[in-house]
Amino acid sequence: MKAITLRNIPPEVERAIRAKARQKRISTNKAVIELLVERVGVAPGKEKTTYTDLDDLAGSWSARKARDFERTLRMIRRIDEDLWR
Repeated sequence: MKAITLRNIPPEVERAIRAKARQKRISTNKAVIELLVERVGVAPGKEKTTYTDLDDLAGSWSARKARDFERTLRMIRRIDEDLWR
């Protein structure tokens, strides 16, 4: 993980960070990370995966095409009993 250096932190912000660290009994570094995570709304390791490979197809079928597709899938998925004898 990369390190970030912050300069010119306003004194009131520094005090708030240090107070949070003391209150939670954690390091200043961890307090800053928690505050950043809270602010940006991203949980570490839980980033949202965005898939873009088929996005242009989403919602592009008509209701009739969707029904036809589902009907075809049902036919394909049907088990041929003669194959099991």
